[in-house]
Amino acid sequence: MKYMTEFRDKELARGLALRISSLLDGRCYTIMEVCGTHTMNVFRYGLKGLLPANLRLLSGPGCPVCVTPTSYIDQAITLAHVPGVIICTFGDMLRVPGSITGDTANSLERLALGNVKVVYSTADALSMAEANPDKKVVFLGVGFETTAPTIAASVLEADRKGLRNYFVLCAHKTMPQVMRSLVEDQTIGLQGFICPAHVSTIIGSRPYEFLAREFGIPCVIAGFEPLDILHGIHILLGQIVRGEARVEIQYSRVARPEGNPRAQAVIEEVFEPCDAEWRGIGVVPMSGLGLRSRYQRFDAALHFSVPAPRTREPKGCLCGDMLRGVKTPPDCPLFGRTCTPSRPVGPCMVSSEGTCAAWFKYQGEIMQEKG
Repeated sequence: MKYMTEFRDKELARGLALRISSLLDGRCYTIMEVCGTHTMNVFRYGLKGLLPANLRLLSGPGCPVCVTPTSYIDQAITLAHVPGVIICTFGDMLRVPGSITGDTANSLERLALGNVKVVYSTADALSMAEANPDKKVVFLGVGFETTAPTIAASVLEADRKGLRNYFVLCAHKTMPQVMRSLVEDQTIGLQGFICPAHVSTIIGSRPYEFLAREFGIPCVIAGFEPLDILHGIHILLGQIVRGEARVEIQYSRVARPEGNPRAQAVIEEVFEPCDAEWRGIGVVPMSGLGLRSRYQRFDAALHFSVPAPRTREPKGCLCGDMLRGVKTPPDCPLFGRTCTPSRPVGPCMVSSEGTCAAWFKYQGEIMQEKG
């Protein structure tokens, strides 16, 4: 209760909103949060209603499920049909639509196959591999730097135990380089970033410094509570108004400049940077993590020679544009009509951190207006 009082005080929130409005002084600014939890909490706590209209707060590619390309989903669905394979995944990947199996069964969930298992951790997937030595267990390795250490640890543990039936289908993404691509996209006109807090607890603040140094883009690492977010926006706008550009940490109770060296060491041991495809953005150089040669025997894509199917993106879906910050859910002709949480067309409506899911859940009136 004390925690809620400390970080969710309504009067303090209103006071911060007034200070933000005063800083703007009638001028218009565009900033972006690149964390799915920030996106959801901005809507959950009604922060857009507190913020002045001349502050444009965009949601970026901060949802790991959303940025995973359709080709990866199609690969996972292909693997699910391989005899003797068990697919292990976090639950939010189940309902993401693919493209190769037709409209009636275009996701892992709709396949309704008994060999697709929801797990809560990589430890569960390892246990399944140990318990089923006659099967090949494939963990869907999706996520940012936050989940990469646990997946790396599972590979190290499988190596230590001599498991030959545990594999990872890698789709890991790292945030700094995709943030570079967003700044270089002149159509967005970003003036500052609210950096991803979960990711920043792992990598620290230093990997973002090039944004300030090379592009003059200020950054603030903010926590997830309402006052954290508002305070982070206030700090960020203060830099912008003063013509400054540096990386500041609002979330100092958790994030540190150096990050988490132990987690970084585990990632470094198992993975190496590689090019990665982001939904709506394309291939971003060195923005992914692939298994190092020493551990490539755990790479599902190599072991099974998984083909890269020719994918079909759903007609009319604007998820890719929303992940770039150039569109919002009400701009999408499918939003709230043919695309709903019960029957999603794109991943942004599937994930609990997706922009469309947040708009639909907390701003239903927008959907009605579009209808």
